[in-house]
Amino acid sequence: MVNKIFMVLTFAGVPLSVIGTLLGWPSVALFIIYCLTIIALASYMGRATESLAIVAGPRIGGLLNATFGNAVELIISIFALREGLVEVVLASLTGSVLGNLLLVAGLSFFIGGVKYKRQKFNVYDARHNSGLLMFAVVVAFVIPEVFSMTMGEGERMTFSIGISVILIALYLAALLFKLVTHRGVYQPAEKEAAAAHHEEEPEWSKGKAIAILAIATVAVAYVSENLVHTFEAVGETFGWSELFIGVVIVAIVGNAAEHASAIIMAFKNKMDIAVEIAIGSTLQVAMFVAPVLVIASLFFPTSMPLVFTLPELITMVTAVLLMVVISNDGETNWFEGATLLAAYIIVGIGFYLL
Repeated sequence: MVNKIFMVLTFAGVPLSVIGTLLGWPSVALFIIYCLTIIALASYMGRATESLAIVAGPRIGGLLNATFGNAVELIISIFALREGLVEVVLASLTGSVLGNLLLVAGLSFFIGGVKYKRQKFNVYDARHNSGLLMFAVVVAFVIPEVFSMTMGEGERMTFSIGISVILIALYLAALLFKLVTHRGVYQPAEKEAAAAHHEEEPEWSKGKAIAILAIATVAVAYVSENLVHTFEAVGETFGWSELFIGVVIVAIVGNAAEHASAIIMAFKNKMDIAVEIAIGSTLQVAMFVAPVLVIASLFFPTSMPLVFTLPELITMVTAVLLMVVISNDGETNWFEGATLLAAYIIVGIGFYLL
């Protein structure tokens, strides 16, 4: 039923997006059409990566899901940078970190926990990811803010570029560690779940899944470019600040693929994949997407230093610490999910009032 709804939204949303753009429909109407279309396309991306995850395993499947899911946000952010919307881009990066750690993980833990009393996942991966989260957010995001207080604009940008290069290098090293040098060293928490994983049949073949991912990504790129042009008018209509649009709206739309896939995986008790999607996507945003955007901004009139506002930094650090405490035991339940969701709602209200 849900897949049929997304299919209708996709085949109706893409033509309406093109027609509405050409005819100059009202910005609010176009904003709604664009968002629904991106979410529908993201569902196809989620289903395709789920099929690939069955073939390739939870780590690679989660990585593929995070990568193609973050491709949506990366595309939106690049178009926003081209328009000079640096605050929106930084806010959307903040929203991705908060959305993945609090909303996506929270919904996954809660919905999975309602069905199962206890859900386990690879505790070694959780501890490895916790260290990277602490480095990526607490170290690489907080330190530029502290030092930038006594730096000029040029020095701030140079410092941001240096940090970006280090983040990208460490992220690639982390992939090498998990997928090559230490692949199979730390086994999943539940061997039975891993065995069941191999017995499941993928919805689509490998070739079909890759083709759908490619087509959906191209369609999202087109819709995303037009979505960026509606931000100013929508913000004025609803009284939303650029910060709120970036932290909440862009982040939720841009991460729709991860939202859907992680929740589905948790409902099926495939917590290794669900956690890999939520935390892996956060790491990819902090250690790859954000640095790439900093470097990409050099080719636009307005450059983007890796410097966040104080509310953005505090909420990201808080989300990381909360996730580290909750996930380090390798188990989840519905109450831990509710705790993460409560934190996300509090943060959302705060950014709305700002």
